[in-house]
Amino acid sequence: MLASLKNRGSPLAEPGEQLRVLGATPEIVAFEDQMRHFGLDPLHAAGISVLQINVGKLCNQTCRHCHVDAGPDRREVMNRETAALCIRALARSNIPTVDITGGAPELNPNFRWLVQQAVALGRHVMDRCNLSVLLLPSQADLTEFLARHQVEVVASLPYYRAAQTDAQRGDGVFEKSISALRRLNELGYGREGSHLILNLVYNPGGAFLPPPQAALEAQFRRALERQYGIVFNHLYTITNMPISRFLEFLLVSGNYQGYMERLANAFNPAAAAGVMCRYTLSVGWDGTLYDCDFNQMLGLPVQPGGPRHIRDFDVAILDRRRIVTCNHCYGCTAGAGSSCGGSVT
Repeated sequence: MLASLKNRGSPLAEPGEQLRVLGATPEIVAFEDQMRHFGLDPLHAAGISVLQINVGKLCNQTCRHCHVDAGPDRREVMNRETAALCIRALARSNIPTVDITGGAPELNPNFRWLVQQAVALGRHVMDRCNLSVLLLPSQADLTEFLARHQVEVVASLPYYRAAQTDAQRGDGVFEKSISALRRLNELGYGREGSHLILNLVYNPGGAFLPPPQAALEAQFRRALERQYGIVFNHLYTITNMPISRFLEFLLVSGNYQGYMERLANAFNPAAAAGVMCRYTLSVGWDGTLYDCDFNQMLGLPVQPGGPRHIRDFDVAILDRRRIVTCNHCYGCTAGAGSSCGGSVT
């Protein structure tokens, strides 16, 4: 497993260095030029239907593909004041969905408060869960809490076999993931008629695009039910973004150039028109506003000229803002497209 970039002293720990690498690929057309060619630049938001709140980089795992560079050693954690500003913004808008992510968002001491407040406002809440966090002694009652508040669980599971999952996420993680999924199923998650939604997320284990989502979902459903008795609602395929730990992997393994060309050559204008940044607003752990979680990790806040912190939230301005793009955006526009909700087309 790759250790934290910051602990290793890698220059790629700095967003500016990652942007330099992403911009120094002359063999591919700049993303903005590609979008302009198809009449899609400038790209603007089309309203905000999802407020994605990244509550910090603290995590109980250190996954090799993690675009957040999260881990047990990270200290970037959203405080109650900033969490309260997020709730205030929700109350001043009609944004229907709150997507809570991290790190392992459940480890933030304000996670449950955020859930309770968002639910009290009548909003649908999603928890981006790594599954193993549900087995921590400190989180013994977490699954019951999620079920009680009808929180949608979006669970990362790289594959339905142990070897592939453990290679990406650490030894023993697959077994823990299966135990956590069984616990969720026991409470009704993923079962028809329960209204408790359990969706899985697949990320490729290497420098390639994910397979067709529908076909892979059928494979996961068949394998998990036959071997472990596990059921779920849907599977999302998400392309690995060439940033943070995955960018380091691409460079160290000599796959960076080929991967970027693969993404650029698979550019799909239909996917580009439906990218998640058009309907999502991302809030960083310190309250800074971004177009998406990926821009957040590259230090690319929303365009200047409007609100750039959650304390200044103004939905009338933000839901028509111009989207900030760079070459990493090829990751969301390749093939069937990629978003936090899986394939775009």
